[in-house]
Amino acid sequence: MELSVPSRSVGISPASAKLPKPNLRVSLRTFLPQINPLGISIYRLSSQIMDSHSQKPVLCSSSDQNNGSPATASPSSVISVGRIGEVKRVTKETDVAVRINLDGTGVADSSTGIPFLDHMLDQLASHGLLDVHVKATGDIHIDDHHTNEDVALAIGTALLQALGDRKGINRFGDFSAPLDEALVHVALDLSGRPHLSFDLQIPTQRVGTYDTQLVEHFFQSLVNTSGMTLHVRQLAGKNSHHIIEATFKAFARALRQATEYDPRRLGTVPRFVTCLLHQMILTHIFYHV
Repeated sequence: MELSVPSRSVGISPASAKLPKPNLRVSLRTFLPQINPLGISIYRLSSQIMDSHSQKPVLCSSSDQNNGSPATASPSSVISVGRIGEVKRVTKETDVAVRINLDGTGVADSSTGIPFLDHMLDQLASHGLLDVHVKATGDIHIDDHHTNEDVALAIGTALLQALGDRKGINRFGDFSAPLDEALVHVALDLSGRPHLSFDLQIPTQRVGTYDTQLVEHFFQSLVNTSGMTLHVRQLAGKNSHHIIEATFKAFARALRQATEYDPRRLGTVPRFVTCLLHQMILTHIFYHV
């Protein structure tokens, strides 16, 4: 990324340095670190957010009307190789490996030792058109809690990696999925702000051997590491299996909407990313150059 800054802004005299006239050209590789609860640092190369012609910074506004900044990469070139996130997580209780391709075809290959969770991850792949590969071993001889949690944490981190700088994505997703008598609504925002609102009334404590309390815990863990805002609301339903499966299907469809490219906004960064990168670059120019 190349930024153009007047020489007087950084206190450098053209007479004392070999600089193009009349401006100082500063080439920066500015990275945006994101430290998630797993302790994994993920870096993304920032996009150009200074207007090279007017030499004015793109200001962050409270309106989403100007929802981004100039872009240099073509999303079509990203799709050709796929947006992939890959995570390995090892703790005292679990060993989890996750690989997700946002631009996949719905390939599902999950083996967590929890049959019902594998079934739900299959729904995530099939209805989100994601390639989802999950291998996990854990202390399921005690219960499914740690494995369920760590799989979700790793999936959230893989999603965060795969999204990259998020240029041109829809960002928002909204879907209601019926399954027989059950109907569940999911809305999400890939905002970088983790939040979960969860309103399911699951009538039984277990589906097979799976503790239904772990459904909320799964989505809370995924939200925490992916940085998404997620709202899950049950509109109808009496059968526990149907309610949970409708939830995963609605989530998959909403996630697919949010991660796909908007043809009218190709090459722009959602506003929250633009603001953060803008602040970092200004700090670098005026304090470190």
